[in-house]
Order: sequence, then C-alpha cells, then structure tokens
Amino acid sequence: MTIDIATVTRIAHLARLKVAEEDKPVLAGQLNSILDFVKQLDEVDVVGIVPMTGAQDMALRLRADVVNDGGQPENILANAPGRAADFFVVPKVVE
Repeated sequence: MTIDIATVTRIAHLARLKVAEEDKPVLAGQLNSILDFVKQLDEVDVVGIVPMTGAQDMALRLRADVVNDGGQPENILANAPGRAADFFVVPKVVE
C-alpha cells in the first residue's frame, strides 16, 4: 500500500489537522517510509514463538480477594458533609 496526496488529505481531515499543500508530498513520503519499515516485520519467522504480554517473563502477583469494610470509619467519614453514626447522610433524591 502506498500513500498518495489524496490519502494524506483524507488522513489529515480525519485527524482534524491542517496540512499545507506544499507539506503533503513530504508527509506522504514520510508515511510511506513508515509503512515500508513496518512491512519488514512480515519477513520475521515467528513460527513456534509464544506471544507475550511484556518484556519480562513473570507471573502476575495476585492478592486474596477478601471483602472487608475498610476498618477506618473515622478516616472515611472525616470529610462527609453529614453523618449519622458510621453512615453518610445525604439529601433525599427520589420523591
């Protein structure tokens, strides 16, 4: 696939970019260079290579999924506009 001036104009329109007419041939050449570089990746033999999610081979650390109340009602309610015991007080919104 090669990028011509019409394609550059369409890309600029979709990206909401203002590109001067004299800059479009330069931009087309740069975009074609990028596509040619990416096309080189098709030549890499990846048969038998396991896809990876990152550069390091490690397992994710998981914490126990434990439900709790936070144990800090005073800290949690410190900036509440209103409170009753350990609960938030809010105005009624449903009539």
